[in-house]
Amino acid sequence: MNVAGHHQPVLLDEVVQALGPTSGKTYVDGTFGRGGYAKAIMSACASCKVVGIDRDPDAVEAGQELAGLHPDRFQIVEARFSEIDRVTRSLGINEVDGIALDIGVSSVQLDDGSRGFSFRKDAPLDMRMSKVGISAADVVNDATEQELSDIIYQYGEERNARRVAKEIVRFRAIKPIVTTKELSSVVERVAGRSRSKNRTHPATKTFQALRIYVNDEIHELAYGLLAAERVLNEGACLAVVTFHSLEDRLVKQFLAIRSRSGRPVSRHQPPHTEESSPTFRMKARRVIKPSDAEIASNPRARSAKLRTAYRTASTPTELDLDELGLRGLPNMRAA
Repeated sequence: MNVAGHHQPVLLDEVVQALGPTSGKTYVDGTFGRGGYAKAIMSACASCKVVGIDRDPDAVEAGQELAGLHPDRFQIVEARFSEIDRVTRSLGINEVDGIALDIGVSSVQLDDGSRGFSFRKDAPLDMRMSKVGISAADVVNDATEQELSDIIYQYGEERNARRVAKEIVRFRAIKPIVTTKELSSVVERVAGRSRSKNRTHPATKTFQALRIYVNDEIHELAYGLLAAERVLNEGACLAVVTFHSLEDRLVKQFLAIRSRSGRPVSRHQPPHTEESSPTFRMKARRVIKPSDAEIASNPRARSAKLRTAYRTASTPTELDLDELGLRGLPNMRAA
């Protein structure tokens, strides 16, 4: 199994500064990848402990080296980050002192052509972070034209979603679409191939949409935020790095709801009468973005946004996921 590769964590210094690692305390790197945040947290203090979580078995295998080097300070668990509270309880940890989440696909996953995340390398059309369950090829070949259009439009924000879905259905009637190159070619026939090196490849949004859907990334994030809320100590920091507007809006809405009493007033929802105490406080409401220097050294950082908040002592109330803007989004859990 190929577990080699390098992932350069984004906004690393800013995340570690927000977490404020302290000796004797426990932190969670909920999207371990290749351990960038976990290593930085452990380097920032003499004896703090870190639990790494990742659903990708390759990442978990890679994390065994760090676990071997620091058996008393680091543990790696194969799981979804939406299961943070279950994972920590299974390790005998009832509360943690900080959580870092880096949402989306890692550089290692993108660069490993065999995983099928990228249209730049011809490979089986897979895209599964956990390597189990429904693949992108399954969705492309089995979903209805309307379902494909909804997925591509909602998660890729692709204005040609209907035309792309129609062309996919037309092509798969001739033969199944089973490789990244085949899907990329189908999308190019609809959107055309730009000759400019600075233009985004026409298949980018469709691939992004399928990846988000296959891995249920938006709903996973919503459940992950709620799980983090349940397990964080009073005063502990939640630091979330996102790379997609849907992800950032969800985090922003969650923290807006949870950092003030009562519920947000929305013209799309009936008013709430229930009052609740804030479960998070925000030192600064502005989002943190990478510096020009970081973007120059790591172009994949250009769309990153970091939001942080600190847990209060209040007990969380129930939260309807529709309040986070998930109403009507294609849901792999319900598929």
